[in-house]
Amino acid sequence: MTATDIQAYMAHVGTAARAAASRMAAASTASKNDTLLRLAALIRAQAEPLQAENAKDVAAAERNGLAAPMVDRLRITPKVVEQMAQNCEQVAALPDPVGEMTHLRRRPTGITVGQMRVPIGVFGMIYESRPNVTVEASALGIKSGNACVLRGGSEAIHSNLALARLVQQALRSTGLPSEGVQLVETTDREAVGRLIAMPEYVDVIIPRGGKSLIERISREATVPVIKHLDGNCHVYVDETVDLDLAVSVTDNAKTQKYSPCNAAESLLVHRGAAAAFLPRIGAIFAAKGVEMRCDAASKTLLQAVDSAKIVDAAEQDWYEEYLAPVISIKLVDSLDEAIEHINRYGSHHTDAILTNHHPNAMRFLREVDSASVMVNASTRFADGFEYGLGAEIGISTDKFHARGPVGLEGLTSMKYVVLGQGEIRT
Repeated sequence: MTATDIQAYMAHVGTAARAAASRMAAASTASKNDTLLRLAALIRAQAEPLQAENAKDVAAAERNGLAAPMVDRLRITPKVVEQMAQNCEQVAALPDPVGEMTHLRRRPTGITVGQMRVPIGVFGMIYESRPNVTVEASALGIKSGNACVLRGGSEAIHSNLALARLVQQALRSTGLPSEGVQLVETTDREAVGRLIAMPEYVDVIIPRGGKSLIERISREATVPVIKHLDGNCHVYVDETVDLDLAVSVTDNAKTQKYSPCNAAESLLVHRGAAAAFLPRIGAIFAAKGVEMRCDAASKTLLQAVDSAKIVDAAEQDWYEEYLAPVISIKLVDSLDEAIEHINRYGSHHTDAILTNHHPNAMRFLREVDSASVMVNASTRFADGFEYGLGAEIGISTDKFHARGPVGLEGLTSMKYVVLGQGEIRT
């Protein structure tokens, strides 16, 4: 496609999405749920054709030297097929947020004022690698009454096209517009540039991928963006703490899985707890091959740990999202210093305090400026499913309009409604 062709194609997609949005917003809960259940059945029934299309992407990725972890994310295994189907069923089972009225209050004039939850309209989703995101985004878009335009990575084009066809088949089968979910069918990067610059058609963009992708979208978009750039999550071990709890939670936050954005990347320890705590967690990290990038004080306490991988921390380590078996470690003199460090170096994603001191816990909750703030729990809980949202389209570190895991409510907005009986303003 030429640039002119892409511009015309994306305008066609945008026009269709805007037209479909009004019908999606008016859809009944029953029709949306029926669509999702039919999609789940189609995914299971079409497992073999889906995997055949996916095999084309996997073969191309391996030929092109795509990194092994990325290839693994790309694969549609029987387990992934079942997970996608179950995801649709889980979203169908969630309460429908659309039309909910809250904060109703009677005014002295006689009118009743409240707020109603409504769909955003059209959202654009830009993502990489994982074909299952096509189904997750479609399911959440359908249930929240939005139209969506999806642009997956070029490495998954055959898989995403096959899945999008099933989504549109499910929509048509229940009388909803097939344009309620559209996949951008070209792999040309110019299509992304157009998608993020069509405010007349698209209400919000949600990028889900690596930092370079999200930085580009944030820099170039003329449509509002719901984003997170980094997951530099902290665990702070306070002076008074249950040591067994602190060891268990810190271990889980770092090592349960290294690649998610909610894994701990930085460990802050109060000097008063360091001598008792650090050698214990250091031994666990050493046994699991976790490299520890330490300030001078923590290095002194960890040097005696057998087989410990210890490196002197540089200034950049306090900012780093490793997504790997690496963690930065620093001793602090106070809760104030811990909060200041987190707010300065952190990415405002998820941060936890481990403490027995209730006033310190409450100060940490109030003063740490992050989307999720935790007391005596692993940062790995920062997830839409774990929060009871059923599913998420991403985790936002923005403050407007959604913050933290973005589920169905994050894909809606609020409008004021007024209920009267003929009242007039005097």
